[in-house]
Amino acid sequence: MNTNGNSKIKYILELAALLVVMVLIGITVAFGIGPTKTGAAENIKLGLDLAGGVSITYEAVGEDVTQEDMNDTVYKLQLRVQNYSTESDVYQEGANRINVEIPGVTDANAILEELGKPGSLMFIDMEGNVIMTGSDVSEAQAASYSDQTTGLKQYIVSLVLTDTGKQAFADATTKAAENHDQIMIVYDNMIVSAPSVQEPITDGRCQITGMPDWDTAENLASTIRIGSLPLELKELRSNVVGAKLGEEAISTSLLAGLIGFILVVIFMICVYRISGVASGIALTLYVGLMLGLLNAFDLTLTLPGIAGIILSIGMAVDANVIIYARIREELAAGKTVQSAIKVGFNKAMSAIVDGNVTTIIAALVLMYKGSGTIKGFAQTLLLGIVLSMFTALVVSRFIMYLLYNLGFQDVKWYGIQKERKTINFVKPKNLFFGISAAVIVLGLCFTLVNKSSIGSSMNYSIEFAGGTSTNVTFNEDYTLAEFETAVLPVITEATGDATPQVQKIEGSTAFIIKTKELDTATREKLNQALVDNFAVDESLITAETISPSISSEMKSDAVTAVIVATILMLLYIWIRFSDIKFAASAVVALLHDVLIVFGFYAVSRIAVGNTFIACMLTIVGYSINATIVIFDRIRENLADKTSNVDYNEIVNRSITQTLTRSIYTSITTIVMVLVLYIMGVASIREFALPLIVGLVCGAYSSVCITGSLWLTMKNFAEKRRK
Repeated sequence: MNTNGNSKIKYILELAALLVVMVLIGITVAFGIGPTKTGAAENIKLGLDLAGGVSITYEAVGEDVTQEDMNDTVYKLQLRVQNYSTESDVYQEGANRINVEIPGVTDANAILEELGKPGSLMFIDMEGNVIMTGSDVSEAQAASYSDQTTGLKQYIVSLVLTDTGKQAFADATTKAAENHDQIMIVYDNMIVSAPSVQEPITDGRCQITGMPDWDTAENLASTIRIGSLPLELKELRSNVVGAKLGEEAISTSLLAGLIGFILVVIFMICVYRISGVASGIALTLYVGLMLGLLNAFDLTLTLPGIAGIILSIGMAVDANVIIYARIREELAAGKTVQSAIKVGFNKAMSAIVDGNVTTIIAALVLMYKGSGTIKGFAQTLLLGIVLSMFTALVVSRFIMYLLYNLGFQDVKWYGIQKERKTINFVKPKNLFFGISAAVIVLGLCFTLVNKSSIGSSMNYSIEFAGGTSTNVTFNEDYTLAEFETAVLPVITEATGDATPQVQKIEGSTAFIIKTKELDTATREKLNQALVDNFAVDESLITAETISPSISSEMKSDAVTAVIVATILMLLYIWIRFSDIKFAASAVVALLHDVLIVFGFYAVSRIAVGNTFIACMLTIVGYSINATIVIFDRIRENLADKTSNVDYNEIVNRSITQTLTRSIYTSITTIVMVLVLYIMGVASIREFALPLIVGLVCGAYSSVCITGSLWLTMKNFAEKRRK
């Protein structure tokens, strides 16, 4: 009986099955599943920067509108519209107007109908007394459960009240419960619900039961949520607007991503031979799954989201590099290829898991506490990391064994790690520390220089600083690309703003131009320039001051999220490595990388906007992952050390052993971003350049700073102990 022949057929069938799966994923990404084309790349939701959407302008009703109420309304409305997309923008326009921009939709009327007209909401007892208003409701959510007696599904609306509402509602329901009286929920002078009170509600939480179906419950919950805004709003106008970056930005970004990916796969094959082939197959599967799941999970993809994908691809490559480097080390130690593959995967496991888990912790916190762009970035990053771990630890392992069993069993297909002389990275540690400190101080000094020269420490974009929104109707129907070529230079010259944001109002010849805040003289200069160069009707030019789309509350949420994520990552590293010095060193290195990139923004005066947040968060994830790989090797070498081996030797050997990984991972990740920088439009390059600086800085700190920092802390602790 030909056992070897049967085994060969088995492995060929497994390879064929893998290829069939990849083809099916490719077909799904290309065409989707079913009439809704679920999983198709063309159905991926794109943000305002990539695809445009609906723009709605509301005006506050009444004369006693305070800025505090406007700020509160903007923030709460931002939370409301995130039900449509995490990338929705809400910002103040003028003194009493609020703009809402929701990406990925084209029917303004449908959005207005679903969102509802923000109006007054009151809870009134049967005697006509107002118990509380919508501002006393902090949460309103539809829910369902199965009745234990009948087994039928019941639909409810769950309310959570504020502390003020809690007491008022407790008093009213205690009285109403005596005769099961009703409490009316009145929205815009119409009764939308009148539930009976069955018992006193004193804990600030209640349920409205008796909903006939889910849609009814969701509509009531939505009405209560929108009615809880501090101000009553009326709709002024609604438009469908085009992408901020334009079609050229999307097409060049996609092409750049494809070229970068191909270069990475070629690099991996050239360096790791048959292991590189396995990596290429696994990474291709990763990209297909990522595109399909972005649509399946209804996530919105924006420029910051692309940063999350780039980071997760970098971490997927990193995991493969760690594994293949380990396999080569085991082959150098004399193991067979089969044994080397098994041991290599096992030894790489801890570094891959620890590096990815710390980033997952950060992503989960950012999803929970962040809002807007931060939440969208975190969602994309989390999906990418989970997929990268699956493809590296499961798919890549399967492919490696499959290729081995198909006949690639000779060591020449894998390569042997050459013995490398230990490099003394510790000796010049004071020089490294000094260089880093000098660069950080230089960057901070430039914030002071900027303060005196441009009026602010950084070149804050409209998202951070607000500005002026100018609506212009042209005689000619420009495409966005034509507008950027013909009109944008005139706007830049008149306003002095090198990076204005432009959106086309679909179905018209009008454009919305957002610039830094313009004084009266500059507005008049812009108007005159448009009249002189394009013969526009000056009466069709309107301008309003707009607030930052990133509100103070959103900034506070972001800062809180980053602090909480950092603390949790520190605790995880402390627990996993059983030494707080590892955790402290990792966090210091993380701050080192962030501060240097922050300084680069100050020196280069690149606009600080939504992409700034994404760039910083990407660097945090990359930095912590690079650091953990080295710390994992230090931990391993510490376990093997004898009593007479000093810590300097362990740190130097650990960094040297992981140096190939540090170099190769940096090359592959930087290549992805570099191609994006070379091929991208101006706004893409402004995003990619700081990211490249951060990736280079992360590679430098992981090799030159983190190990020496841990050693310094270790030696200090040893001296204190003695």
